[in-house]
Amino acid sequence: MTGPGFVYTETMVHSPTPRFAADVPYQLAIVEFPDGHRLTARIEGERASIGEPVDFVELRDGVSFFRRIA
Repeated sequence: MTGPGFVYTETMVHSPTPRFAADVPYQLAIVEFPDGHRLTARIEGERASIGEPVDFVELRDGVSFFRRIA
C-alpha cells in the first residue's frame, strides 16, 4: 500500500537485525490507511508521533519508507 496514512503505533529501533545494523537508530511504525489496512514501515526524516499523517516515499529492498507530513 502506498499513499497517505497515519501512524498507528511506532518505536525507535536501537538493536536491529544484522541487515539493518548500519541504520540505527531508526523509526519503525505501523501505518494505518483510511480504508483500515495497516502496513509496517520505516519512517525517514523527522520522527512521526502516533496519530500524525505520513506519506509514502519509496520502496527500498522490499521495505516501505514513509515521511511525516508537516
